[in-house]
Amino acid sequence: MKKHSARVAPLSACNSPVLTLTKVEGEERPRENVVGTTDAQSAAGAAGAESSTNKRRLRCCIRVTKLQVQKALWGVAMVMCVCSSWAGFTQISKLAFKQFDAPFTLTWFATTWNCLFFPLYYIGHMCKSPERQTPRQRFRECSRFFGDDGLTPKVFFTKVAPFGLLWILTNYLYLQALRKINSTDVSVLFCCNKAFVFLLSWIVLRDRFMGVRIVAAILAIAGIVMMTYADGFHSHSVIGITLVVSSASMSALYKVIFKMVLGSAKFGEAALFLSLVGSANFVFLSFVPAILYFTHVEYIASLADIPWAYFCGVSALLFGIVLVNFGIAITYPTLISLGIVLSVPVNAMVDLYTCEINFSTVRLIAVSIICLGFLMLLLPEDWDQCIIQLSAKLRKRDEPADGSGELGTGITWRTRARTSMSTFAH
Repeated sequence: MKKHSARVAPLSACNSPVLTLTKVEGEERPRENVVGTTDAQSAAGAAGAESSTNKRRLRCCIRVTKLQVQKALWGVAMVMCVCSSWAGFTQISKLAFKQFDAPFTLTWFATTWNCLFFPLYYIGHMCKSPERQTPRQRFRECSRFFGDDGLTPKVFFTKVAPFGLLWILTNYLYLQALRKINSTDVSVLFCCNKAFVFLLSWIVLRDRFMGVRIVAAILAIAGIVMMTYADGFHSHSVIGITLVVSSASMSALYKVIFKMVLGSAKFGEAALFLSLVGSANFVFLSFVPAILYFTHVEYIASLADIPWAYFCGVSALLFGIVLVNFGIAITYPTLISLGIVLSVPVNAMVDLYTCEINFSTVRLIAVSIICLGFLMLLLPEDWDQCIIQLSAKLRKRDEPADGSGELGTGITWRTRARTSMSTFAH
């Protein structure tokens, strides 16, 4: 077992693993007071020690900077992957419905692909881990995530099946909304799930109260109302908006209940959980597409008429969106979440090109405030302290340089003391 392992909750923006910078061990000589040394030699020795310390600090800072730059570059790549995958998932789904209007069949087909998560994780484990375990051994070790008894029938029906149902509802309602309204409205309204997660976490999990996130939640709700008003409260658009808001609510409920019941999971545990969700979907819900076919609700003449390219494309993109959530091991989770909101302008450009949307002033304002609320929810919990520390550093930098003489030294000391006390008061 590794001492430090990243933990992730499926389909949620989780805290990234804390990267601690250990002190670089150098060849430090003990400081000795040698009798007979002159003041100049002592000063030279002190200056040399200070210079070597500064050099070590500089090397340490340079190493941290390189690590941060590397994570930032990976983050940009992840943002592009999430943005393109989410926008592609939305647009290809609309194209698939033009040939085969079957949202539940598409949801069932795409969710079945989740069975591939644990096999892919095991392949990566065999390639990187020095401990070569058999699939059964790795399965049992990851199953401890559910309790000391591992994966039992009771655990499966109480801790896996409910999340599978929420997963199905989230994707099914999202695809149903695409049949009613344009993809830009669907993608921007789904961003409200971040606000719903905060509200549910604050109420159910007793998370820390943050005024800025309350404001973001209010902006999200106001954006939903304005989006409905932009279409004139027509029944067609109201149904579509209700469906996508319900999908966002199911997504938020999934994340909060997962955190409350299961907490957080390591990568292997999360991969096993997602594979179990896909397996449960295949075993217990396969009868639903059959019933919809025979009742002519989602009917097609022959299997050859099914747009398999679109179906596989949608499934692969949704699989990739979930897979990117494991990227918190190499980059910042905030950057991964940023890709969802960046998919809104991509969908808007596609809808504008295909003439499926009319960008009125009310709609633009609604889209803007929902995206603003989403970005405000990405702020860290200590964002106010960071601003205070930054302002304190800027004030300290603007202070006059130390003067020569005893009087100048005393004035500078008192000024710095006042600055530190004011920072402590804030």
